[in-house]
Amino acid sequence: MRALLRGLTQGPHAVRLRRFVAVGAFAAGVQLVLLWLLVDVLAWHYLVGATVAIECTILLTYVLNNAWTFREHRHTTLREYARGLLTTNVIRGTAIPIQLGVLAALVELRGVTYLWANVVAILVSGLYRYVLDTRLTWRGA
Repeated sequence: MRALLRGLTQGPHAVRLRRFVAVGAFAAGVQLVLLWLLVDVLAWHYLVGATVAIECTILLTYVLNNAWTFREHRHTTLREYARGLLTTNVIRGTAIPIQLGVLAALVELRGVTYLWANVVAILVSGLYRYVLDTRLTWRGA
């Protein structure tokens, strides 16, 4: 944790990491609102709602990260953009079971409300997503 906090303030990737965290925080807020709407307003099961909300934010974070976080490695052609979107979907898609597992464990085993459990699940899977996106979606970033 200390290394992560240090990485936010210094080093060659500090600006990118801060931007990634800012995009992630915004997307997490969007995901929580979507999750709440799907579960409390439309009466979906929280795991189904979480899956849909996660996919929506995968698309959102790709657009924002491509435009801002990784702008020096931005995908600009249709082919690059489509390949990057597919890559980030595969990468972040592998994080969905992690996030849903943490979410379900906290809700079912610990009695945590689904929204708070989702916050924890987002944090748990965040570093995983950053490392893989940096290395695979925006190669050389």
